[in-house]
Amino acid sequence: MTDQLGRYIDTSIPFKRIVCLVPSQTALLYDLGLEHLLVGITKFCVHPPHLKDHLAIVGGTKNIHWDSLKSLKPDIVLCNKEENTQQIVAQLETFTQVHIADIYTLEDCYELIQQYGVLFNVVQKGECIIEQIRVSAKEYHSFLAEKTPEKVAYLIWRKPWMLAGGDTFINHMLEVAGFDNVFKDLSRYPEVELSDIQKSAIDFLFLSSEPYPFKEKHKAELREEFTNAEIVLVNGEFFSWYGSRLTSAFDYFKTLKLQLKSKKAD
Repeated sequence: MTDQLGRYIDTSIPFKRIVCLVPSQTALLYDLGLEHLLVGITKFCVHPPHLKDHLAIVGGTKNIHWDSLKSLKPDIVLCNKEENTQQIVAQLETFTQVHIADIYTLEDCYELIQQYGVLFNVVQKGECIIEQIRVSAKEYHSFLAEKTPEKVAYLIWRKPWMLAGGDTFINHMLEVAGFDNVFKDLSRYPEVELSDIQKSAIDFLFLSSEPYPFKEKHKAELREEFTNAEIVLVNGEFFSWYGSRLTSAFDYFKTLKLQLKSKKAD
């Protein structure tokens, strides 16, 4: 079979030792019942939290502890085009197979789950997760009926200030959740000045919990700058984590929508 970049994966030998370099994919593997095959994860793989108690930590998504990773003798390492670098993939390929995910839409998520189902012989479990997400998305779509999308800007980093633009999974999930990203015409994750955001007509400024961990103190910092927009802390996992995490995303979006409606009413 091939991965999401069309790269060949040899499935003739069963995979018994997996290293995963992407937090959302680690959570997916667990929900697919594959914890017993995992031997290494990153320090950012926080779901479920108990995995860090017994698995090797091989660094971050971009800074790898190579001696530790190689010592695990993985049959395959799972990566993501956006989170892991070409240099990391090239070095991995000198001693093991690599599967690369490339996610922009929900359909890409379903494809990845299906690929893992085939790779690790859990096709039925994968289909169950996909069906859960599809049902939740359909129910949420009904909830959104005739609701006007709020105009938002979605901050992911501070100093420099960085936004989620178009051509990103975050932008796709904002649209799915019923929001209009006013910076969707910008590519990827542009650096901006606060004045650029102030000039835009937004209803809400979203501060994501990741990759930068925005907190209440940052809301206070920005409140003086933004007098015409409400500043809201949002859980970035539900806008940027694909895979099985999406089974809970639509309940979160519904709660968020109702909270924002209340804020607008005030």
